[in-house]
Amino acid sequence: MARPLPLPPPGFEDLSMEEKLDYVQSLWDHVSARPDPVPVPDWHKRIVDDRLAAHRADPEAARPWEEVRERLQEKIRSRSRRAAALISGAGTELRESSR
Repeated sequence: MARPLPLPPPGFEDLSMEEKLDYVQSLWDHVSARPDPVPVPDWHKRIVDDRLAAHRADPEAARPWEEVRERLQEKIRSRSRRAAALISGAGTELRESSR
């Protein structure tokens, strides 16, 4: 049985946000360096099996990775533009309301 560890580890709260993110990334890099002992839940395996079966039933429905990546990147760009517009609009509203 695994022994309980303090959460967060001692000194973690004293780190800057960037240092915390670096710490978490380092932990993940350490764990993922040896993926064999990382358990895969049965429900994950079922999802993969279901998706593979769906692909085999209709392979023409699949999209090339480049197309999927471009679609996702466009969604991210669109959301970033909307967020920037909201932020700049909020700044305008704040300036106008302080008059």
